[in-house]
Parts: sequence; structure tokens; C-alpha cells
Amino acid sequence: MGRPKRNLLATAEETSSPPASLEQGQAITRVVKADGNNLYSVELPNHTTLLVELPSRFRSTIWIKRGGYVVVDTTAFEDRANKLDGEIVNVVRNEKQWRKQAYWPSQFVKTGYPDDSEEELSTAGRMPPGSDSESAEESRS
Repeated sequence: MGRPKRNLLATAEETSSPPASLEQGQAITRVVKADGNNLYSVELPNHTTLLVELPSRFRSTIWIKRGGYVVVDTTAFEDRANKLDGEIVNVVRNEKQWRKQAYWPSQFVKTGYPDDSEEELSTAGRMPPGSDSESAEESRS
């Protein structure tokens, strides 16, 4: 039997808005890849890679995509001797709200479309070089 709907809604509501501040040992990270069995490789703002675990309350409730952002608690597994570097404590779902917070790392800039320079302008919808005006002048001469 599945989990009660109230638990699913409570988890979704908990991650819908950013907290006022991050606790000691927590950091916003970018998901690099899923390593399987609810393990994810994440990247800190200083480009350090960590292996973190997705807790059971998020499993089958919230999906994490590559390139998404999560809040990781690096102090969760300090007392254990294993390969895990931390635990995911929150999933960034509304990135626009999270980016407005003071604790959002400046290293995680929003990537948009690359700037088009004048040399590389698209020729879609334009006449090819040697347009009709040039050919009309040549035929008059």
C-alpha cells in the first residue's frame, strides 16, 4: 500500500519555499549525476564533488534532475565511517524564489542563451548574398 497522501503533500509543501537561513553545515549544491540507489553526485560552489543520499521521505515523492539544486547537510554522516559525504535535506523546486535569498551562492549563475555577436547573426529569413538589387544593376549595364 502506498504512503498516505497527507505525507506526500507535507513533503511537497516543505520544499516549496526556501528557508529564512541555512543551518551550520548546510550548503546549496548542483546535482551532477544520479549514481543509483538514491545516491547523487553533487557539486559545491567551489567545484568540490560530494556523494550524498536522498532520504526516504523524498523517495518516490520528488524527483531530482541533473543540473537541479539541492540543499545538502554535510554533518549528517560525520559519526559514520562510510563513503557518503552528506544527506539531501531540501530540494530546490522554485529556483526563482531561492535565487533571491542572501545565502544563494554567486558561483551558481543562471545560464541563459549565449550572446549572439554581429558576425554570427542568423541568416534565417534573409536574402542570400548577391541579392536581387545587385543583379538588377548588373543587367542594366
